Amino acid sequence: MPLLTTTIGAYPKPASVRIPDWFDPGAMDSSVATRDYMAAIERLGAEAEQIIAGGVRQVIEDQVACGIDIPTDGEVRRENYVHYHCRHLDGFDFENLTHRVLRGGAYEADLPTVRGPVTARAPFLPADWNLAQGFTDRPVKITLPGPMTIADTTADAFYDDPEALGRDLAAALNKEVLALAAAGCTHIQIDEPLFARKPREALAYGIAHIERCWQDVPEGVVKTLHMCCGYPNRLDDENYAKADPGAYRELADAVNASVVDAVSLEDAHRHNDLSLLDRFGDTTVIFGVIAIARSRVETVEEVRERLQAALQHLPPERLIAAPDCGLGHLGRDLAMQKLRVLSEAAKSV
Repeated sequence: MPLLTTTIGAYPKPASVRIPDWFDPGAMDSSVATRDYMAAIERLGAEAEQIIAGGVRQVIEDQVACGIDIPTDGEVRRENYVHYHCRHLDGFDFENLTHRVLRGGAYEADLPTVRGPVTARAPFLPADWNLAQGFTDRPVKITLPGPMTIADTTADAFYDDPEALGRDLAAALNKEVLALAAAGCTHIQIDEPLFARKPREALAYGIAHIERCWQDVPEGVVKTLHMCCGYPNRLDDENYAKADPGAYRELADAVNASVVDAVSLEDAHRHNDLSLLDRFGDTTVIFGVIAIARSRVETVEEVRERLQAALQHLPPERLIAAPDCGLGHLGRDLAMQKLRVLSEAAKSV
């Protein structure tokens, strides 16, 4: 049985979609993407929806052409996966940004600020999913930022209590998750890179908030948790601040005991001791075997070997091959080269 393949979230934006994002050079430092997003949408004019739809179609078709079984919409419409979601929640101020240093000093930015109770508005992701799903018969996965990651990628001028803010964010995210499920989306992923950076907080309340995000989700929806270790500011930067290598092991038992069906782990940028996989007794592992911040293209043989090593700890029905994280830094040609390697290796194991 060949292994399934998926992507994680972001894909290089097509040239036609002139929306800034965090993968633009310097954008993570200068907050250009956040400040200029609405103006960029306006500059697309009356054809904005047609342009975005064309971009989503290209991204879906690229992934399918590379052999990906569970593609994403590539987050084409988003300036980044966190702030795009926050724009659709009450309580966030995008006019008066707050300067913060983030991820233990990994980067700094001017951020939208929480100035009132966070609550959900009308659901918006079902429309994004329906658009993307219309371009393929393969199941399209939709991604959302998790409560801890939203709190850490914005500024709080209202709650002064990360746990309380997380509870309200989880309630708002739950409404979006339920709307996606009702629309027919069967693969929903919540991204929590902060879990790997702050495992103590994740264990204290972060996983409970993730479970609140999934409350009342019907059978048949695959509930995926993505725990990446963070992006560098540029391609081939090997010295960027990474999460502690022991964080996954610290979190594994609690994640396995939660309602999460599948957990997405990075392994390509820094190999794990694969005894870690034994801790996920009944949870599917989406295993990162493609580096998303290195221009070197992996060989089919080395990816296959790493997947075979993982299969010493997991049955094939609980192992899905993937890149470590989003592909935005790579550019389209390099991303497709890497995805072809991924798919060939997974199908040949």
